[in-house]
Amino acid sequence: MREKKIYFDNSATTRPYDKVIEDMVNVYASNYGNPSSLHTMGINSEKLIKEARRSIGNELGVKASEVYFTSGGTESNSLAVEGYINANLRKGNHLVTSKTEHPSVLEIFKYYENNGFTVDYINVDHKGMVDLEELDKKISDKTLMASIMMVNNETGTIQPIEKISRIVKKNNRDTVLHVDAVQAFGKIRTNPGISGIDMMSLSSHKIHGPKGTGALFVKKGFRLNPILIGGGQEASMRSGTENVPGISGFGIAAGICFQNIEDTWEKVSILKGKLKNGLLENLDCIEISPEHGSPYILNMAFEGVKAEVLLHHLAGENIFVSTGSACSSRKNIRSHVLSSMGTKNSYIDSAIRFSFSIFNELEEVNITLGAIKNIVPKIKTKR
Repeated sequence: MREKKIYFDNSATTRPYDKVIEDMVNVYASNYGNPSSLHTMGINSEKLIKEARRSIGNELGVKASEVYFTSGGTESNSLAVEGYINANLRKGNHLVTSKTEHPSVLEIFKYYENNGFTVDYINVDHKGMVDLEELDKKISDKTLMASIMMVNNETGTIQPIEKISRIVKKNNRDTVLHVDAVQAFGKIRTNPGISGIDMMSLSSHKIHGPKGTGALFVKKGFRLNPILIGGGQEASMRSGTENVPGISGFGIAAGICFQNIEDTWEKVSILKGKLKNGLLENLDCIEISPEHGSPYILNMAFEGVKAEVLLHHLAGENIFVSTGSACSSRKNIRSHVLSSMGTKNSYIDSAIRFSFSIFNELEEVNITLGAIKNIVPKIKTKR
């Protein structure tokens, strides 16, 4: 086995920047005061949180006071959806989302559907794009919330959020638009005010920050019921002693990502193109990812090959990829995302997701191509 690891599972999680690790170690060692304490150590910790909040607010083009820290993307989605619905029950009982959302959104919508709400799950086409005409027909005066993911975590499909916002607000200006931007933040420049986004979920460990930290942008004036109640931290939006090292590291990671956002986009575009073209030219496979999707994600299906078998053979070569969402890959169920796109079951069962980051290099792509070309003929099912 080759000693050097090749990591193409960056949609699941990313390697932290060295500066993030250094900062967190320093915070753990020297700035470990509780930010709610009134003494100097507490005040210093509070300053770190304010710096991170300001950093993320600046990158989004929003006020720092509109950014609330959470434990990650899942909690941000829960706080946005549950928090808004529970605080605004009198405004409507109709919810809208797409069929390809992350489970942390879909499962909440299913919960409310089972408890008296009407929920419409908008169809997508073979590229994973939301059916805008169907969306237009579904938004009504009873629609309390619409939640649409910006970049799909399995395919890299980029939804036209500004168009979606215009459709939603045209039909009901009081319908709140929540966007899961976990796979978009730090990779696509997004201003919620310009895009018409009312709430937006973010995650730290997808952008080379620490795990266990996320954030939720909430447009000023929107009322949410907290899902964690206690000491009133985060302006009473999210109680619990703040994860100061994680929050500080998140702020630093965001600053680095946005500083290099265009250069990184160009680099991963080249890597994705090289890997995709090499696979298509040499193997019996198809690309599931849309042509103009996120360059950070490539989803390929290999005819007659079980994805799990290919994944384990690649892991044996110290090459790490994924069969789809990290949150559902261990459940041995077919991808709801690919099923909703109309992908054949045989291709769903053979789909592999490669996801890239600034740390990947062209040499790694070439090594991976060679390994796959060697492995696939050996494990391909005979007809």
